[in-house]
Amino acid sequence: MKLMEISQKGIELIKKFENCKLTAYKDSVDVPTIGYGHTKDVRMGMVITQALAEQYFQEDLNLIVKLLNGMGINYRQNQFDALCSWIFNIGSGRFTTSTLKKYIVAGKDDIEICNQIIRWVNAGGKPLLGLKRRRVAEANMFIGKDIYYLDDKNNIKRK
Repeated sequence: MKLMEISQKGIELIKKFENCKLTAYKDSVDVPTIGYGHTKDVRMGMVITQALAEQYFQEDLNLIVKLLNGMGINYRQNQFDALCSWIFNIGSGRFTTSTLKKYIVAGKDDIEICNQIIRWVNAGGKPLLGLKRRRVAEANMFIGKDIYYLDDKNNIKRK
């Protein structure tokens, strides 16, 4: 098994949904956050530079890359990128106990894994449109084609 790195496409996917903010804010579940979704040691009122936001982003991403590489799975690049984005959003702890991880380890097929990816659309107990959009993008990246979409009522569907 070769060690993998996230590709530029994967980085762009994460940054597209994270939106860099240089002033601390509370995320959708009231966690103080700064930069590209960084939460460690963040206090309200904190302000950082773009360079520090990029440093935090890389540090957070490095932990996820290490976690995925430590699983001993041979990923395709698109799968690795999609999983990095998903874990970046929900956190390593939640990934470690998720059914998604169990499915990956068990070698389930791509559709079954994508069906787990798209389940995670809630924050604070309610579905968020932004999370639905992100999950569609991650599932499509994971499977390598655009088969997931939001219907006119913003429900995730598969072609």
